Amino acid sequence: MCYLVFYPLSLRDAVQLNVLATQMMLALAHRMKHLEVFIHISTAYANCNRELIEEVVYSPSVDYRKLIDTLDWMDDDLVSTLTPKLIGEHPNTYTFTKSLAEYMVQQEAGDLNVGIVRPSIVGASWKEPFPGWIDNFNGPSGIFIAAGKGILRTMRASNNAVADLVPVDVVINTTLAAGWYSGSQVLNRPKSIPVYNCTTGGINPFRWGEVEYCINMSFKTNPLEQAFRRPNVNLRSNPFTNQYWTTVSHTLPALLYDGYLTLMGRKPRMMKTITRLHKAMMVLEYFTSHSWVWNTDNMAMLLAQMSPEDKKIFNFDVRQLHWAEYMENYCMGTKKYVLNEELSGLPAARKHLNKLRNIRYTFNTILVVFIWRIFIARSQMARNIWYFVVSLCFKFLSYFRASSTMR
Repeated sequence: MCYLVFYPLSLRDAVQLNVLATQMMLALAHRMKHLEVFIHISTAYANCNRELIEEVVYSPSVDYRKLIDTLDWMDDDLVSTLTPKLIGEHPNTYTFTKSLAEYMVQQEAGDLNVGIVRPSIVGASWKEPFPGWIDNFNGPSGIFIAAGKGILRTMRASNNAVADLVPVDVVINTTLAAGWYSGSQVLNRPKSIPVYNCTTGGINPFRWGEVEYCINMSFKTNPLEQAFRRPNVNLRSNPFTNQYWTTVSHTLPALLYDGYLTLMGRKPRMMKTITRLHKAMMVLEYFTSHSWVWNTDNMAMLLAQMSPEDKKIFNFDVRQLHWAEYMENYCMGTKKYVLNEELSGLPAARKHLNKLRNIRYTFNTILVVFIWRIFIARSQMARNIWYFVVSLCFKFLSYFRASSTMR
């Protein structure tokens, strides 16, 4: 299954995994005398260097055959040096090699009956095997969990950019339907390989600002156990503002917490977690700060070709997807299926969250009073303002008490 990868591989490893491995599968398929359909799972971001992505195979800027031959004699340092030049406008080696793999499939398919499915950011299930099912930290799941634990507080993203999430069961149903349709067209095969952009943005858009709201609300209502802080992730489009809040909300609290653990004779761990999180954020920034337009004519055609019964069994019509409900199920899925937390622990988790809220309010109040007292001690104007505010409070209380007595 295609997931948005947090830690891109080196170009050599990415070519091995995405190009050579696919080439070996094609070679194996050519030896299968009775194989009817070969479906290649790509990614909607294989051509993310384009703003409009049609359901066609694009020619890459690099010949995959020459690249494979070149990597055979290059050492790792030289490959690393040339990688930025080779991948060009692609954000990482993953999307670059996925585009090479698509073109390689087209070039070497021969007489195979081939189809290509391009999912976008694969998330938890919509309906099958049950709502919110997810079994790993890949894609957005790890980010959601970090937000739910209160570790992730700021993230570089555009609130208006489309978060092209697609449920995993939608991808699976699309793949099965694409295989069925290609198999039914043996006598009337299209000249070009059919490509299916399995995306949601153009059909049922959901934006990163909405993702932020849903995550915060879901994890406040159904919190994760032993949260580090209350869930309150904020998306920021300005890189400098985001860097400031990264230091204030991530790095400094992590250092303080690790210092506390060290004093208690325990092994510090929070800074290591934050460092890994920041690496993931750097990879995701490109995808959370941009929007693309994907053509989905083939997806619409595929849906139209299915019978009403098959549309129910192999449903991938994302127009029916209700995002708020899906996100609530997704967050609950990370709690139940990834972290293996029992729902019976929700009351204790909510109590812990309330405790964190009270600690935060108390700390902020003490901090404000402390800073204000410093100003009062050094400024006559600050003292005058302080006395004025206090006198207003007393007047308000006196008026309130008098009104209560008259009633």
